[in-house]
Amino acid sequence: MKYLHTMVRVSDLDRSLAFYCNALGLEEVSRKEVPQGRYTLVFLAAPGDRTAQVELTFNWDPEVYQGGRNFGHLAYGVENIYASCQRLMDHGVTVLRPPRDGRMAFVRSPDGISVELLQQGPALPPAEPWVSMPNSGSW
Repeated sequence: MKYLHTMVRVSDLDRSLAFYCNALGLEEVSRKEVPQGRYTLVFLAAPGDRTAQVELTFNWDPEVYQGGRNFGHLAYGVENIYASCQRLMDHGVTVLRPPRDGRMAFVRSPDGISVELLQQGPALPPAEPWVSMPNSGSW
C-alpha cells in the first residue's frame, strides 16, 4: 500500500492556487480538466517531494463547502517557520496560531482548510513578533 494524496474541494481555483502555491510554496504537479463531469483536478506537492500530494478539486457549478470536524488539517515541514509565516502574511494570510514556540503554526486556506506548519529539526529560538502575537480564530 502507498499513500497517494489528500483531496480538498475548493470554491475558487485561482484564489486557492494563490494560497497553496504563491503563499504556502507548493508546486503544481499536474492538472486535468473534465468537461463531461464539470470539474478540474489540480495536484500539488512540496518542492522536491512528489510523494505526498494535495488534490484540489474545483467543481465548475458553484457550491458552498462547510468544514467538518472529520477532517483535521494538512501538515507541512518547513525549513524556517518564521520565514514561512512571514511569507504567508505578506500574501495576506492570517496566521491563526503563531509560532511562539519556534516550532508550530496554523493557517487556513481560502476554503477554511486548516494547514499546520512544523519547523523541521529542532525548534527555532523564540523571536518577535511571534512570541507576542496572540492566537486568532480557530484552526
